[in-house]
Amino acid sequence: MPEIELSAGTIDYEDTAGDGPVLLLVHGLGFDESVWAEVTRALRPDFRVLVPVLPVGSHRRPMRPDADLSAHGVARLLAEFMDRLDLRDVTVVQNDTGTAQLLVGVRDERIARLVLTSCEALDNYPPGTQGRTLHAASRIPGGLFLLVQAFRFPFLARMQTSLGGMAKRPLPKELIARWYTPLLTNRHIRRDFAKFLRSTRKDCYLEAAGHLPSFTRPALVAWGAEDRMMPPETGRRLAGLLPDSRYVEIPDARTLVPLDNPEGLVDEIRRFVEDNPLPGEGGRG
Repeated sequence: MPEIELSAGTIDYEDTAGDGPVLLLVHGLGFDESVWAEVTRALRPDFRVLVPVLPVGSHRRPMRPDADLSAHGVARLLAEFMDRLDLRDVTVVQNDTGTAQLLVGVRDERIARLVLTSCEALDNYPPGTQGRTLHAASRIPGGLFLLVQAFRFPFLARMQTSLGGMAKRPLPKELIARWYTPLLTNRHIRRDFAKFLRSTRKDCYLEAAGHLPSFTRPALVAWGAEDRMMPPETGRRLAGLLPDSRYVEIPDARTLVPLDNPEGLVDEIRRFVEDNPLPGEGGRG
């Protein structure tokens, strides 16, 4: 994978290249680019797809000790990533952790279209049993280290009160190992992970919602129809705040929509881009 030096440290990223419309796929807390693998594979013939590996738990390179890795800090890294690569007219697609929302009205000049799939929003932070457990563990000395030990055992990770509650079907043990080996083996990665949990304010997404009505560019809110951690009602409320938005529910999917139903999500992204063309892109007649 290529790498890029940002203010917080060096991150890896996937880039399919090409001259198609630019899609920036943003993963959530404790995941990496692999959560988007099927979506990337389906879209790469017609789009330039980029997936940065954000420093939120499954990254392989620790960040600088003084890096701001709060939700706002990670959002600024997304903006810096787009700036450094001079990405223009970007369609940002966010899943799980809602950091892309924090760019709206602050650093959104490179964003032409916004897609929010099941993610933290409004007053749903920390979300669900999983989010509240992580949040609490990060505030107890040694608590986070003890909690992540469960991910050594796939049957524990697949419990509905753990990672398993975020997906409709059992997650492959290879993916669980990929996502959580950095946390289990590197204390600096755990430090970065803990920074996000400890420094992200509980009201940060509710505060960010105040900027959403100013985003007059096209937006798609595509929610997992069976999501328990990020309830569809949150998605409907989110769509109601975005002036030029469409709300859809992706069937047979919970929070990890790109894993549960990548075909359904790809279809909606394609339709959204075609229905909202930029100059030079064409679109539906």
